[in-house]
Amino acid sequence: MSQTPFLVSSRMPTVYGEFVMDAFDSGRPEMPHLVLRNKGSESPIVNVRIHSECLTGDVFGSTRCDCGEQLATSLRYVEDNGGVLVYLRQEGRGIGLVNKMKAYNLQDQGMDTIVANHHLGFHADLRGYNEAISILKHLGITRINLITNNPDKLDAFKESGITIENRIPILIDPRPENRTYLETKKNNLGHFLG
Repeated sequence: MSQTPFLVSSRMPTVYGEFVMDAFDSGRPEMPHLVLRNKGSESPIVNVRIHSECLTGDVFGSTRCDCGEQLATSLRYVEDNGGVLVYLRQEGRGIGLVNKMKAYNLQDQGMDTIVANHHLGFHADLRGYNEAISILKHLGITRINLITNNPDKLDAFKESGITIENRIPILIDPRPENRTYLETKKNNLGHFLG
């Protein structure tokens, strides 16, 4: 696995708490991968959230998904318990913002999120986590509690050299606008949702 080059760090006070933000090369200079970390990033076992970018949910508060609420919950957890949040620039499960918007339009016509992606010529999920693993190794992290509901993230760490000690669930109450989306993730992608 190749290294994901480190770019710069700066202090980042937020509404969730005080963090250090690190930027790592994503291959697109204007969109680096980001890390928010606090004192807990130096613990023997580090609480880690790997969060894939979701502009619509993370920034605009879209209720079509639970991404923004997962991000906020994760940042609160890391602030309260220490740890690291890795923010990967892989919008729309890897298909990009414009294609995600096209998928939204197909969902409005009755397709679920997976069928919509297939209709556009994409797999259900194109994301990868090797760059997150590389970033964690750069930070010297080898044992983690992974904050996730996604079984693909757990699988990504097999034979990575980083040990998952525990999975920390991140459960968000469904809304009318995202209930079908969450059911599709649970029933078709195997996400650990209540």
